[in-house]
Amino acid sequence: MKLSELKTGEHGVIVKVQGHGGFRKRIIEMGFIKGVEVEVLQNAPLQDPVIYKLMGYEISLRRQEAEMIEVTAIAKEDTADQQSSSDTQETSGEQQSPLRDVIKVALVGNPNCGKTSLFNFASGAHGHVGNYSGVTVDASMAHASFEGYEFDLTDLPGTYSLSCYSPEELYVREHLMKQHPDVVINVIDSSNLERNLYLTTQLVDMNVRMVCALNMYDEFERRGDFVHIKTLSTLFGVPFIPTSFKSGRGVQELFHEVISVYEDKSLLARHIHIPHGHELEAGIEHIQEHLKEDEEVRPLYSTRYLAIKLLENDTSVERYVRQLPNADEIIEAKEMAAARVKEEMKEDSETAIMDAKYGFVHGALTEAEFRKGTKEDTYRMTHFIDDVLSNKYFGFPIFFLILFVMFQVTFSLGQYPMDWIDAGVEWLGELIGSTMPEGPLRSMLVDGVIGGVGSVIVFLPQILILYFFISLMEDSGYMARAAFIMDKLMHKMGLHGKSFIPLIMGFGCNVPAVMATRTIESRRSRLITMMILPFMSCSARLPIYIMIVGTFFSYQYRSWVMLSLYAIGILVAVIVSKIFSTFVIKGEDTPFVMELPPYRMPTAKAIGRHTWEKGKEYLKKMGGVILVASIIVWALGYFGPMGVAPSMDQSFIGMMGKTIAPLFSLQGFNWQLDVSLIAGVGAKEIVASTIGVLGGLEQLTPLVAYCYLLFVLLYFPCIATIVAIKHETGSWRWATFAAVYTTIVAWVVSAVVYQICSLF
Repeated sequence: MKLSELKTGEHGVIVKVQGHGGFRKRIIEMGFIKGVEVEVLQNAPLQDPVIYKLMGYEISLRRQEAEMIEVTAIAKEDTADQQSSSDTQETSGEQQSPLRDVIKVALVGNPNCGKTSLFNFASGAHGHVGNYSGVTVDASMAHASFEGYEFDLTDLPGTYSLSCYSPEELYVREHLMKQHPDVVINVIDSSNLERNLYLTTQLVDMNVRMVCALNMYDEFERRGDFVHIKTLSTLFGVPFIPTSFKSGRGVQELFHEVISVYEDKSLLARHIHIPHGHELEAGIEHIQEHLKEDEEVRPLYSTRYLAIKLLENDTSVERYVRQLPNADEIIEAKEMAAARVKEEMKEDSETAIMDAKYGFVHGALTEAEFRKGTKEDTYRMTHFIDDVLSNKYFGFPIFFLILFVMFQVTFSLGQYPMDWIDAGVEWLGELIGSTMPEGPLRSMLVDGVIGGVGSVIVFLPQILILYFFISLMEDSGYMARAAFIMDKLMHKMGLHGKSFIPLIMGFGCNVPAVMATRTIESRRSRLITMMILPFMSCSARLPIYIMIVGTFFSYQYRSWVMLSLYAIGILVAVIVSKIFSTFVIKGEDTPFVMELPPYRMPTAKAIGRHTWEKGKEYLKKMGGVILVASIIVWALGYFGPMGVAPSMDQSFIGMMGKTIAPLFSLQGFNWQLDVSLIAGVGAKEIVASTIGVLGGLEQLTPLVAYCYLLFVLLYFPCIATIVAIKHETGSWRWATFAAVYTTIVAWVVSAVVYQICSLF
């Protein structure tokens, strides 16, 4: 908690002092150091400032300054025992608090650097690791313990810089500037030192306490690469620790160094300035002078960092600065500095800063004797595989072959455990039906709970197999290649190559796929991608497909029917995307720039964990929303206006189905199917459970069944997806539009197919 949150008479023990520069130094000099006890004595008449007592003397602080000091509240009865020790503590800050310390750690790094691997290894959390850009689309949080400390770990999205070019860059920067983590772990891919260290220079500019993890160092050594780590640490003012998160190498040393930095005991950590050259440094200092005039800015942000960002024409920082009282002076100083740089260096200040940073990185690596080895080429096998998988002739056929194999294995291999679960569900239903007396309770358990939930849970094996394949493609690096080979096609659709990754993720679940659109820099492409994502057949639809396809189509045609559904979804997405990009959503697109990491062998542990996590989510749905929905559907089918309905037709749900039946007459659907579609608005699995409760499949023809599948494929995405779209766009307008237009498309396509095919 913050010191400002303590009330009069309350006591707390100082945990840390946030802020930058002179403010932090002055506060610490006054005795606000870790482990010292503070008492709130009195508030001013206007509640600000506040008088505090520490180390035997009293001091007045504004609430704004007190907010920068973190404390742990202690009970009054404990203060007497701690008073004597608190009053005699040395001001070195080295004395340990009797309370267990919590260190807030943020993981920052480029995509594919191994942040999430560290996060999972250290905390035991089950974050997903994908070998392609943008897998972490939101901050993941977990907890870990080490050497008497508790660690609150935050895994931030992968980013190449801290500019305002993309949403994840802004997200990471805002977290670091506003959440003030105690220590930042900058995870660096050792195979791409020069590019990864560019982000490190920006973190140095922010003046955050940091430890760098040289990850994948085992690969670094196998290639015969070399860098003098101590020299590199000295030049950057940051400890560098060799690590390999797959094996756990260096993790203990890394967290030990995090503790040392947190306690200000690290021998390698020191504050430096990345040199940008005479003209730029003069401009930075000039802007800083004006920024320092505002007392509210200095404690919160590094003025040097703000000055650099202003010279980079960072719109987000400029927007913040324009709110300051002396904004005009600051902006004028920035314009003057930028003009001088342009005149003297013959290039704009933004380019000059980037050149200076890369120049510093190159010089530091040279001084640290960095050299590339020749023992093993990481990309040799990658290039060999790419010659086949990314071939202009074989790339597309191989991709569709992989999809076909995935569905074939899902059906064939998953059929055996599916039959076992189905037999178990049937046995349980018969057992309850034979042992319980007839009545509403037995009917609810047999027809509602077992008939509804049981009809969906039997598809768990297929769900696990599907996610196994998706995880395999993600972790191996194939997804990035799929985006590469699809870029030209995506561009013709009015999309970005990066749009392919969220679209593929949509086959698993539309919600994280919508969130993954953050990796697309272009707002236009990002919005179009979100609008067409519902046409990507998510795994929630799979139970419906398996139920219908398995009932109406013979074994040899099932994979082809399934593949046709996915292909139609993609085709509709292509058509709609082209329409939207041409007539609805205008704007500039951005170049296709995406890292292609080397292929890596996925670990059985990572794939198994990811697959099981998805299975667990599926089971949670069974025990939550699906269970409740099944009972509601049963109740509406069991009761009618006169009490217990004599038949399903005369129940509430039967009456509801007959009322809406005319809406679906052109598709040939019966009222049971109509009702199940409405139930599926909440979650698509409810469609299968509703059919399990109501029945109605025996009345269908294969044509009607296929048209029903088309409607399920294309219509209203689930509520969770609609909410995700609203969250990402910041508007209910686009979320409502997605819900309405997809349903219209589903109605038109299914009606046209049924009417045309009925003629033959």
